[in-house]
Amino acid sequence: MRSSWLTAVLFLALPCLADAQTAILQIRVVEGEGAVHAAGSRNALPLTVQVTDETGKPVDHAAVSFHLPDDGPGGTFLNGLRTDVSITDTAGRARVRGLQWNRVPGRLQIRIVASFEQVRAGTVSYQYLEGPALAPGGVPVASRSHSRWLIAAALAAGGAAAGILLAHSGSGTNSPAAGAASVTTPITGPPTIGSPTITVGKP
Repeated sequence: MRSSWLTAVLFLALPCLADAQTAILQIRVVEGEGAVHAAGSRNALPLTVQVTDETGKPVDHAAVSFHLPDDGPGGTFLNGLRTDVSITDTAGRARVRGLQWNRVPGRLQIRIVASFEQVRAGTVSYQYLEGPALAPGGVPVASRSHSRWLIAAALAAGGAAAGILLAHSGSGTNSPAAGAASVTTPITGPPTIGSPTITVGKP
């Protein structure tokens, strides 16, 4: 009688023990965290996460969804949407690749949610889109990386414009170092062009 009672208790307890083994999911980004991308580019490197249980054992066949922001810096996945789903492999890893970034520079976060049976876990991955800052009106502001071709264009346009750009670009820094004196070249007036001389031969 006693053995039958113990058998019944174990029979009822075993499902609970099985559920306890997958009662907690852990998810972490193992590849691609904090990456910097050029605005408007397509991401060649994957964003990879790993899903484990509370003991650190990889969880196979967990569904992992990735969510990009609806506005601001962001983009779309290969499916053309802002959400994609990947299934973990035997190592508990799921990944997405080929993201098409938009042209809005700044920091963005990708929300990531892992689901297995009735258990869920979430995390975020921060990514950065690098591009020219926008002045009021949406006009790109030149950065140091653009100074060379700006000066070359000014040289082609005329020496006066080149001198103004060279005085503005200085040593190539965006701002003077702390405590350093700022030197500004005064411009006394707009550049002038002498009267043209036209010579007409005798008829």
